[in-house]
Amino acid sequence: MTSEGDFKLALARLAGGVAVISSRLGSHDHAMTASALCSVSLDPPLVLVCVEIEARFHDAVSESGALGISLLTTAQRAYADWLATPGRPIVGQLDGIAHRRGASGAVLLDGSLATLDCHVVAMHPAGDHSIVVAQVDDIVLADEPGDALVYYRHRFGSLA
Repeated sequence: MTSEGDFKLALARLAGGVAVISSRLGSHDHAMTASALCSVSLDPPLVLVCVEIEARFHDAVSESGALGISLLTTAQRAYADWLATPGRPIVGQLDGIAHRRGASGAVLLDGSLATLDCHVVAMHPAGDHSIVVAQVDDIVLADEPGDALVYYRHRFGSLA
């Protein structure tokens, strides 16, 4: 039988890129750190991200139908740490983080490797998470991208 602990340990051995996923609901910005993000399709351009059902971000993305994705550099590690902190306040959580808004209204972090402005096309229940499938409407690539922030064995780091 597979234990939850063994499951976490096994999958922690798979390195993954780190992104900040954002959404705007009403007058509030919501954001979370994610390492479960991947491409789904080239035509149309689709990505997926997994969002915990109990997280307040889940309601925001479900109701707004839009999300922003910022692929992080190693220089943005503090943002990843902060936006992965459970219970942080909604109001002001993005203060001190340079950003702009995509056409969807979602926050996109300045200085990222790339940003993707998206709209949600499907949400699928999957255990204690939902798989959010989003179509990419706009992409901005960094002119001089830094080193990618990765998540491996429960720690943020780099490939170098």
